[in-house]
Amino acid sequence: MTSQAPLPSLAALENATEFLPRHIGIDAADETHMLSVIGEASRSALIESIVPRSIARTTPMDLPLPVTEAAALAELKAIAGKNKVLRSFIGQGYYGTHTPGVILRNILENPAWYTAYTPYQAEISQGRMEALVNFQTMVCDLTGMPIANASMLDEATAAAEAMTLARRSVKSKSNVFVVAGDAHPQTIEVIQTRAKPLGLEVRLANSAEEWNDLLAGDYFAVLAQYPATSGRIEDLRADVEKAHAKQAAFIVAADLLALTLITPPGEYGADIVVGTTQRFGMPMGAGGPHAAYMACRDEFKRSLPGRLVGVSVDVHGKPAYRLALQTREQHIRREKATSNICTAQVLPAVIASMYAVYHGPEGLQRIAQRVASYTAILAQGLVQLGAPVRPQATFDTLSLHTGDATKSIAARAVQAGANLRIYFEEYLCISLDETTTRADIELLWKVFAQDGQALPTFDAFENGVEPLIPAALRRTSSYLTHPVFNTHHSETGMLRYIRQLSDKDLALDRSMIPLGSCTMKLNATSEMIPITWPEFAHMHPFAPADQQTGYRELDEQLRAWLCQATGYAGISLQPNAGSQGEYAGLLAIQAYHRARGEGHRNICLIPSSAHGTNPASAQMVGMQVVVTKCDDNGNVDLADLKAKCEQHSGSIACVMITYPSTHGVFETQVKELCALVHSHGGRVYVDGANMNALVGVAAPGEFGGDVSHLNLHKTFCIPHGGGGPGVGPVCVVEDLVPYLPGLPGQGDQPLSPADGKVGPVSAAPLGNAAVLPISWMYIRMMGAEGLQAATETAILSANYISARLKDHYPTLYASANGHVAHECILDLRGLKETSGVMAEDVAKRLIDYGFHAPTLSFPVPNTLMVEPTESETLFEIDRFIDAMIAIREEIRQIEAGKLPQDNNPLKNAPHTAENLLTGEWARPYTREAAAYPVAALRQGKYWSPVGRVDNVYGDRNLFCSCVPVGDLA
Repeated sequence: MTSQAPLPSLAALENATEFLPRHIGIDAADETHMLSVIGEASRSALIESIVPRSIARTTPMDLPLPVTEAAALAELKAIAGKNKVLRSFIGQGYYGTHTPGVILRNILENPAWYTAYTPYQAEISQGRMEALVNFQTMVCDLTGMPIANASMLDEATAAAEAMTLARRSVKSKSNVFVVAGDAHPQTIEVIQTRAKPLGLEVRLANSAEEWNDLLAGDYFAVLAQYPATSGRIEDLRADVEKAHAKQAAFIVAADLLALTLITPPGEYGADIVVGTTQRFGMPMGAGGPHAAYMACRDEFKRSLPGRLVGVSVDVHGKPAYRLALQTREQHIRREKATSNICTAQVLPAVIASMYAVYHGPEGLQRIAQRVASYTAILAQGLVQLGAPVRPQATFDTLSLHTGDATKSIAARAVQAGANLRIYFEEYLCISLDETTTRADIELLWKVFAQDGQALPTFDAFENGVEPLIPAALRRTSSYLTHPVFNTHHSETGMLRYIRQLSDKDLALDRSMIPLGSCTMKLNATSEMIPITWPEFAHMHPFAPADQQTGYRELDEQLRAWLCQATGYAGISLQPNAGSQGEYAGLLAIQAYHRARGEGHRNICLIPSSAHGTNPASAQMVGMQVVVTKCDDNGNVDLADLKAKCEQHSGSIACVMITYPSTHGVFETQVKELCALVHSHGGRVYVDGANMNALVGVAAPGEFGGDVSHLNLHKTFCIPHGGGGPGVGPVCVVEDLVPYLPGLPGQGDQPLSPADGKVGPVSAAPLGNAAVLPISWMYIRMMGAEGLQAATETAILSANYISARLKDHYPTLYASANGHVAHECILDLRGLKETSGVMAEDVAKRLIDYGFHAPTLSFPVPNTLMVEPTESETLFEIDRFIDAMIAIREEIRQIEAGKLPQDNNPLKNAPHTAENLLTGEWARPYTREAAAYPVAALRQGKYWSPVGRVDNVYGDRNLFCSCVPVGDLA
C-alpha cells in the first residue's frame, strides 16, 4: 500500500510569499546552474565572498511579514480610505482635471510607456521623443516663447532653476532676485531655499508700492506669477521694460490653461517662462508627479536646464529625434553643469502633450472658456448675495475680503464638502477648474448665503457670460496649429496614434533593459494599481491635515521601512528625484556645520568616478569640489583621499561616494574611508544609486554613512517612465534629522526657514506623493527576506553575465576573487585597434537583436556597464548573453578581414525594415545577417524605426518643435 503524500499546511496554501517568485525571475534550478557557472556552492556563499565582512548586516530588517498581492491591495485600500477627498477650490497651482480615458488606459496604465528609460539611445526612443517634441511645441505655442525643454520637476523648482538660469545669462552684476509677493507661496519658499547657499538675495514685493520700488532698484532678475496666486491678472508689459532697462531678466510663472485666453508672456517680452502642466490631465495626487515646464529666449538655450529633445536626421537622411545639447547636462559637465537635474517628469509630460493632442486648440479653449465663464457666474452670484468679492481681472480664481468671518466660512464650506483657500488670514480664494459643474457653483453660493436668502439661478447666464478678463489682456494669437494637434480628436484616432508611437520604442514590456546604474527591474501591475485610486489621486497637497490621514500613515510607514533598509534614523520623502535628494542631503550637511559655528566648511571631496549629479549638486549648494583619484582597480585611492583630507582638514564639509562603487565593486576599505573623513570633521554622503546591491545585506547608515539619497524609481520599483517621475528620499543619521527639508505651503503665505533650518526643496510636502504607494506595495509584498533575496539575486545575475562573457569581453573591474557587485563593466576598449569597433557600435547592433544597450561609456569611455536586476529570467539573461557573443563573432570576422572595418553589421546598425527592403543591397553581408542574426528573432522582431541618428547634425541645426508634415514624407 503506497503511503499518501502529506497534506500541505494551511500556511503553504495561503502562500503569503506568492509575490516573491513573481518579482524575482530566477528559480531554484536556475540558481543552481548559475552558481555552477560562477564557481560558488550557494547564493549565501557568493554573497559572503562579495560583501565585505566588515559591513555585512548582522541583524535582519525589522519589516512586516510579506502578504499576498490581494492582501496588500486591501490593506493599502484601507489606508487610502482614511483620506477624505473633498471638492477642492484651493487652487495655488493644483487643480481638478479629467484624464481622458484613452490616455489613462493607454499611457498612464500602459507598461509600454511607463517602463521605458530616459531616451539616451535615440533610435529605440522615437515614440516618446515625438511625444516630448509635442510637449515642447505645446509649451512654446502657449507661452509665445521660441524654445522649451522636455519637462522640469515641479513649478517651484522650475522657478528656482529659472532664477539661476537668469543669473548665468544676464549682464546685471547684482545678486538681488525680486519676487512678486503674490506668487504661489511654495514657489517663493523653494526659491528662498535655492538662493541662500548661492549668495543670492531674494526680495519680496508684498504690495504694489514695494513692487514698483524694487523694480526701480538694482537686481538681476524678477519673477511674477501670471495669473497671481490670488487670481489677479495684470498687464506686465511696463514691468518687463523696466527690468530690461536694468539689463535684468523677467521671469513669468504662467498657467498654461489660462494662456489659451490671456496674452502669452512671450508677446510682452518675457525672458523665461515656467509653470506646471498639471491641469492638462494629471490628477493632483497630493502634489505630484506633474510635468513642469521651462521656456526661454533663444539666446538662453545653451544654458537651459533639463532635457531638450531636438530633431536631427538618421544615416538615411530621414528626420529623427534625439536628446539635444547634452553637453549642458550634469552627466557631461559635472560641477560646471547648468543644473543637477537628471530624472525629470517624462511620463506626466507625455500625458500633458497627449491631452493637448486629444483636445486640440479648440477643445482647450472651450475648457478654458468654461472655467472663465463659471468664474464670472460665481462672482456675479456672490455679489448678489452680498459677498465681499474683490474686483479684479481673473481667469479662474476669486478673492474675497472676508475679514473675521474667514475661518467660519471656510469651516462651513468643509461641512458642505468643499475646501476653500484661506489667504493672508482675512481673505478667501476660490479657484475653479475643468471639473467644475453647475452643482459646484450652487454649492458655493449656498456656503456664502445667509439663512433664508434666495440663491441666484443660472437662468440669466444660459446665453453666455462675459469672462472677467479685460479685452486688453486677451489673447489674439493662434496656437497649436501643427497638424498633430488638429488630427487625433476621435478616440479611435487617438488610440491608434498612441499605439503607433509606443510601437517605435523599446521598453521593459518587450525585453530586458540591462542599463548599469539604472536598475530597470519589474514594475509590478499590483504595485501600479493604487496610483489612480481617487483617494490618492484627487487629494490636494494643501488640503487640511485632518483630511490627509491616509497619506500621513503611508508616509510614516514607508519612512520607517526605508530606515530599516538603510540603517538611518530619519528620512524625508519630499525630494522628487534623486538629484533633489542629493541636493537636500548636502543642504543638511551644510546646515549642520553652520549650526556648529563651522559654516566655513565648504570642501566637497568627490572621487573621479562619481555620478555627474554629485559635483553638480555640490556646486548648487555653493560647495567647492575637490576631486580625489581612483586606483587602477577602480577603487577610491585612500592615499590620495588622505592627502586631500590633510590638505583641506579644517574646510572639509563632506565626501560623496557611491557604494558599491560606480565601477560595480564592493570596495573593502569603505569603513576606513568613512572614519578618515570623520576624523577631519567632515560628513560622509553615500550616494544611493546602487542601493539595489545593499538592501538586506549592508546598510550605509551602519557602516559610516551620514547621509544618503535613495532612488525609489530604481531600488523600490517606481517605474522610470521614460525619464521620470522619480522619488529621491534623503536619509540621515540622528544628528542630521533637524536639517531635513522643511514643508512648503503650510501657511496662507510663504514662510522663511527658521534660523539654521533647511527650507523646502519641492513644491509639495510629500513631493511626488501619488507614486509612493508603488514602493509601499513592493516592500509590503516582499518582506525582509524577500528584499534580501532580491538583492542577492541581482548580484548573482550580474556575476553570471560576467562569468559567461569573460572569454569574449573582459570585465574591467572586479574584486580580488573575480566577482562583481550587481553590475559589471564590459571592457571593449581593445576592439578599436583590432577592428575599428567602438562600444557605440555594439550598442546600436544590440538594437537589431532586440535589446536596449547597457550603459554606454560610463564610468569608463568605450565600455558597456551591465545591470540585469533580480527580475530577469535566466532565459532572458541567456538571450542577452547569446546576443553579445554573436556580436563578438561578428567583430572577429572584422578582425580576420572577412568584413571591412567601415562596412559591417555593427557600423551600419541599427538596420531598419525600409533599408532592408528597398534598393540594391551592396553590403558584404546578407540582409538575413542584418535582420535575423540569431534564429530566435524570427519569433518576434523589434524593428528600429530609424537608422543611426546623426548627433552632430542635430546640435548644429537645433530644431526642437514638431517636424513639418512635408519633412516626414
